[in-house]
Amino acid sequence: MVGVSFPRSRGLYPLDPSMQDDASIRAPFSVSFEHRVFFTRGAFEPANSLLADCLDPTRDLADAVGGAAAEARVAFVLDAGLVNKRPSLPDEAVAYAEAHEAVRLAHPPMVVPGGEIAKNEPTILQSVLQMIETSHLCRRSYLIAVGGGALLDLAGYAASIAHRGIRLVRLPSTTLAQDDSGVGVKNGINAFGKKNFLGAFAVPHAVINDADLLATLSARDWRSGFSEAVKVALVKDAGFFEQIERAAASIAERDAEAAQLIIRRSAELHLRHITEGGDPFELTEARPLDFGHWSAHKLEQLSGYELRHGEAVAIGVALDSVYSSLAGDLTAPEADRVLAVLRALGFELDHPLLDDPRLLDGLEEFREHLGGGLTISLLNSIGDARDAHEIDPAVVRLAIERLRGTTRA
Repeated sequence: MVGVSFPRSRGLYPLDPSMQDDASIRAPFSVSFEHRVFFTRGAFEPANSLLADCLDPTRDLADAVGGAAAEARVAFVLDAGLVNKRPSLPDEAVAYAEAHEAVRLAHPPMVVPGGEIAKNEPTILQSVLQMIETSHLCRRSYLIAVGGGALLDLAGYAASIAHRGIRLVRLPSTTLAQDDSGVGVKNGINAFGKKNFLGAFAVPHAVINDADLLATLSARDWRSGFSEAVKVALVKDAGFFEQIERAAASIAERDAEAAQLIIRRSAELHLRHITEGGDPFELTEARPLDFGHWSAHKLEQLSGYELRHGEAVAIGVALDSVYSSLAGDLTAPEADRVLAVLRALGFELDHPLLDDPRLLDGLEEFREHLGGGLTISLLNSIGDARDAHEIDPAVVRLAIERLRGTTRA
């Protein structure tokens, strides 16, 4: 809340003898957004008009005389890891634009590194911003980002700060991005050794989940996204957790139909929390969708990002589930169910860095990132979470030992 003071002599206020010489003008307001997530196959096939239909024409100087451009000006940023496995993708993007009169390509598709290097190397951000500038993209133009979560974070951050915000369309290419991060409203890069230290909240113009983009994933990247599905089920929906339990073995075998059902429900739960949870830009301290993440973020950092985000989240979710059972809320059999599902999906739940004394520094870094006091989500039961404001390091260490014990058993 900003207070702006003016002398009463300016005549801005009624003549009231009780009024002091200075006063504040306060005007609460809200901004309306629509968050759109679409599911499709073959998004770059010319016959599929979904992407083109998502774009509004870019209005330019013709607005001054009541006219409007018939095209939407766009630039693509593509994940190099995806392009390495699908070399035709840049040409597909060009061909798609050529097939749709409403889409005008403002720059050849730009290929940049994906993975955490995209968020750790400042020159990559600078190159994307330079492309936006040389392409003369305006606030009504579109940056279309195609790739994994890290690439989407990078491109989204660039879009949010260029001209104080140009329109962003996300096409997530990993299970993790399609069921969680690509659906969110957060963008950012790493800095000063901290994950997502620089960033901005911005609602994407559209998110298009193309199931065909998942075909190139390695087994490791395929499974990574499903830890976030387990997470959101644990804090939001016991029935969804049971659905994951039943589908876990099929997902591990890359059953696409089973996986899509889980991805869609996970995306929906994340979207509903953002749009209906009352705190889309995380102005309060509580963040239930970050269950298991205080240790996950630290494990990623300590591993030099050798651990995938989804792998670290699986460990963090397992650790906080065991902690919840030791704290007397979640029952031990329920905690065992959580561990069993994560293992059935193919996750390893032990890691040498769990012994690193710096792991507990993740609690303070998490508190600092949220602002205010420490708030960690713990489980009362599967599907029901609560906020905790204190975490006992001794119980964390005991939870690690319990987790290790069940792993070795």
